[in-house]
Amino acid sequence: MALFRSRTATGAGILATLLLVLVFGNQIFTEWVDRHSDGSTVWGFFLRMLAWPRWWISPRDGSGGAARELLANDLRALLVILFTALVLSIAAKTVAGGGGAFIVGWASLIFGAALAAFTTAFILADPTMLSALQSAASASGYGLFVGWIVGIAVAAGKKGD
Repeated sequence: MALFRSRTATGAGILATLLLVLVFGNQIFTEWVDRHSDGSTVWGFFLRMLAWPRWWISPRDGSGGAARELLANDLRALLVILFTALVLSIAAKTVAGGGGAFIVGWASLIFGAALAAFTTAFILADPTMLSALQSAASASGYGLFVGWIVGIAVAAGKKGD
């Protein structure tokens, strides 16, 4: 029975992460955020955080750099979901619910985003270890400020069992 509960919480966290990436990472939303939000306000900051794992349908222009950027962004969005699911599948079994499930869900997005950013940093032009570490550090901010949504979903998945 405990395995069933961890699958439910993991599924809820994966679904929340998938929805965050699909709804707020698409090309239409991210271009709107870039044009209409001010990063120096709290609301603009949060909108830009929501739009971090960008996925695009077409490159911004016909250059090779734009094609690499398209590949890196799309792969990063997929890896955020995959790595978050991996962390959740390992850690969700160990908590009974409540605050522990919330923290596990929140932390899973922090780690998943950082791992995805680190991994995909090497696809872009002129990659360095320093740029990959900086990318992972900024991606963990996405998990910090948006991960509470996944945390709530995981806690609700545990509570519903």
